[in-house]
Parts: sequence; C-alpha cells; structure tokens
Amino acid sequence: MTEETVVHIGENSPEQVAFKLLEKIMRSENKGVGFNDSGPNRADRIYILDTYAECLIAVRGYRQTD
Repeated sequence: MTEETVVHIGENSPEQVAFKLLEKIMRSENKGVGFNDSGPNRADRIYILDTYAECLIAVRGYRQTD
C-alpha cells in the first residue's frame, strides 16, 4: 500500500501556523530579510531555516523543553 502525500493549504495548516510564528519571532528579535537590514539585524539562511524548523516542531507538539 502506498502512502498519499498530503498537502495542507489554508490558514490553519501546521506549516502556515509555523510560518506565522516565525514572523512573530523575527519581529520580536528585530530580525529582517530586507535590503535595509544589515549586521546583527539581518536574518541569514541558517537562522531562517533553523527557526522555521523549530516553529514547525513546536506547532506539531514535538518540541522538548529542557
């Protein structure tokens, strides 16, 4: 039996909620991706991907708290 790929489209998908959480975290940490953002305020690729991954884990309920 093959598994079907599920695509979540909409406001309440885990991916969308994680993205919105990423945006809120970036705002709270004063990070940006625009041309005017530089130095410590510039969010690089690693920051964005790692933070989004952490958000997605949290949204899915798998985030471990230490």
